[in-house]
Amino acid sequence: MAEFALPRNSKIREGKTHRAENVSEKPNIKHFSIYRWSPDDAENPRMDTYEVDLNLCGPMVLDALIYIKDHVDSSLTFRRSCREGICGSCAMNIDGTNTLACTKSIEDVSGNVRITPLPHMHVIKDLVPDLNNFYAQYASIEPWIQTYSAAPANGERLQSPEDRAKLDGTDECILCACCSTSCPSYWWNGDRYLGPAILLQAYRWIADSRDEATGERLDNLEDSYKLYRCHTIMNCTKTCPKGLNPAKAIGKIKELLIQRQ
Repeated sequence: MAEFALPRNSKIREGKTHRAENVSEKPNIKHFSIYRWSPDDAENPRMDTYEVDLNLCGPMVLDALIYIKDHVDSSLTFRRSCREGICGSCAMNIDGTNTLACTKSIEDVSGNVRITPLPHMHVIKDLVPDLNNFYAQYASIEPWIQTYSAAPANGERLQSPEDRAKLDGTDECILCACCSTSCPSYWWNGDRYLGPAILLQAYRWIADSRDEATGERLDNLEDSYKLYRCHTIMNCTKTCPKGLNPAKAIGKIKELLIQRQ
């Protein structure tokens, strides 16, 4: 008989509640329910609840996480760097949607704020997912300009404004993995399907007029799993915190493969 329950050691249990101790004169308390798991013990993952006085921290979810780590529980582990929606380090699932903690306003979440790691990824600790496979897939598309002709006399390969405009919507990607980890096809076949983020980046180099390896790049993608596991579910486009459209780029790659037949 098929068993559809989670393994016993994967079931998330209710964790600790950390009451707000230092509050302002007129406290504005918000509850943050945060996924906790450590490889250093044999315990199941848990959801710890933290009370935070919003008068004592900044307006973004990342501000609250930093406040919790600095003032309540220093063991809380998460990635962060730029605080400006540029580096993609603080990607996580907030209130059921993959997004960036540094650009997600606390006010946008009604009720308790539930925070978990990016879904369907191995967890290193707490809110930190293992992105080794994701970056290995990125390396596999060889994300740099490849040329065979001699370099111009001035050493720079120029590009017209029209050709440069073809890259809009692709090179703004910050590789946060929000889109890929929202994609059911990537959940099921993440070891073989490249996923929307990597395919968006693949199209960025295919569309670059300065690149001379278009044929080789398309050859590399013409695979029943690497590309064609995309079923246009569109979760990727819906969740992208930069407002990009990976599904559109994937469609353009498929069009190019058809055109060259």
